[in-house]
Amino acid sequence: MIDRLLIANRGEIAVRVLRAAKERGIETAVVFSEADRKGLPVILADEAYCIGPGPSAKSYLRGQAIADLAKTIGADAVHPGYGFLAESAKFADQCEQAGIRFVGPPVAALAAMGSKLESRKLMNAAGVPVVPGGDRPLVNLEEAIAAAAEIGYPVMLKASAGGGGKGLRLVRRPDELAAAFRATRSEAASSFGDDSVYAEKYIERPRHVEVQIIGDVHGKVVALGERECSIQRRHQKVVEEAPSPVVGSELRAEMCSAAVRAAQAVSYCSAGTVEFLLDSNGRYFFLEMNTRLQVEHPVTEMVTGLDLVKAQLDVAEGLPLGPEFDDVRPRGHAVEVRLYAEDPYRGFVPSPGTIEFLRLPAGPGVRNDCGIYEGIEVSIFYDPMLAKLVVWGRDREQALNRLARALDELRLEGVQTTIPLYRVLVRDSDFRAGRMDIEMLDRKLSAGELRVASQDDEDVLAIAAALDFMETRARTTAGAADQAGRRDRWRATGRRESMRSGL
Repeated sequence: MIDRLLIANRGEIAVRVLRAAKERGIETAVVFSEADRKGLPVILADEAYCIGPGPSAKSYLRGQAIADLAKTIGADAVHPGYGFLAESAKFADQCEQAGIRFVGPPVAALAAMGSKLESRKLMNAAGVPVVPGGDRPLVNLEEAIAAAAEIGYPVMLKASAGGGGKGLRLVRRPDELAAAFRATRSEAASSFGDDSVYAEKYIERPRHVEVQIIGDVHGKVVALGERECSIQRRHQKVVEEAPSPVVGSELRAEMCSAAVRAAQAVSYCSAGTVEFLLDSNGRYFFLEMNTRLQVEHPVTEMVTGLDLVKAQLDVAEGLPLGPEFDDVRPRGHAVEVRLYAEDPYRGFVPSPGTIEFLRLPAGPGVRNDCGIYEGIEVSIFYDPMLAKLVVWGRDREQALNRLARALDELRLEGVQTTIPLYRVLVRDSDFRAGRMDIEMLDRKLSAGELRVASQDDEDVLAIAAALDFMETRARTTAGAADQAGRRDRWRATGRRESMRSGL
């Protein structure tokens, strides 16, 4: 059993993991950087340990130091969350060498799926459809030219070790290839320490549909349905929903079966996601496998009633998946939006600063996965995602209406955020109708079809929120004073009556 868990992450995912652990009676410890000393995980965890200064390379990416810390404090296991070291085979091995359980898949699965080229080979062997393209790195420009000619333009150049929207270049014509090849290799080397690049066919305007899977150490692997992740900005997901509005029962069964085969090909256990591209003809192609918990896992939890973090902990303890994981089908519809500290009025540049006012939405079917509070500083060192707003409805229409209501309730002041973008998007006719692809959001923003409310409009909303807050506080203060006066009068009356009675 896991009695003490070290959480090797920060922000909302660290909070999410420690809450699940606490509900199981597990002691929690977190690591934090100097920049996160006042972070919510530090406040909520049983113990917290500084792992280094602000830059992640000197703190959250220090795998050996984190594994050594886990051993020193007597932790039974380490949960990596997502990002940072979550998909690092090296870190998982460091934990194992220290005698600490890594809450995630085996080292071999991490290594196999960490390389896009290796994973393509495995998927081909497992009978999982892959995007047409090469299965080896392109050593030089001459090889890239030959590969592109064989595949046929347009092509995508991809970093073999890539992820998170980095190490990607679309090449539509031969005269664009040389510059794109150099840029992709350079970005791959700087971002992942590996400049391996390969080419694959570019699918025009596909949808991004992924399947959540989970496996145990006894060989059981199940698929928990799909998520629609096509609303992206610069190849970064910003809105996710489950189930997909275009995936019917037959296609769902096919994609889930393919996802299970993909996981079984690497003897996968723990939670993971198999990502596919879905073209306009309903054909799906393996994109990659994320060997960790996904940012968007809450939408799957909302439509299945399952707790994926608790399931990860069960698997790490060697327990088999229970009957609740058999024949899982979605109930209702869930949508998640990622709240970023980015300025929608200035090209979505990061917006660090202090959160001066925060009012989270509530009510039926609303969930906030949040790592912030009023007064906390939004750091310049990390990904600008602050929180995730998730809603559930009996169907997609109710879920979107509930999302619109929740976004109208949400107030966050002190830093610029992507909230204004979502308020517009949730009312967009194409989005409401489920007509989307991975380039739709960028296309609409470039064409001015999604008009984000002006700064003046947002200022009016902020002033209204501030006045409402001040009025509420004044009423509360006045009520408290009146209540205190009544208590004093009651006490005085009581004392007088006591004196009269000789007590």
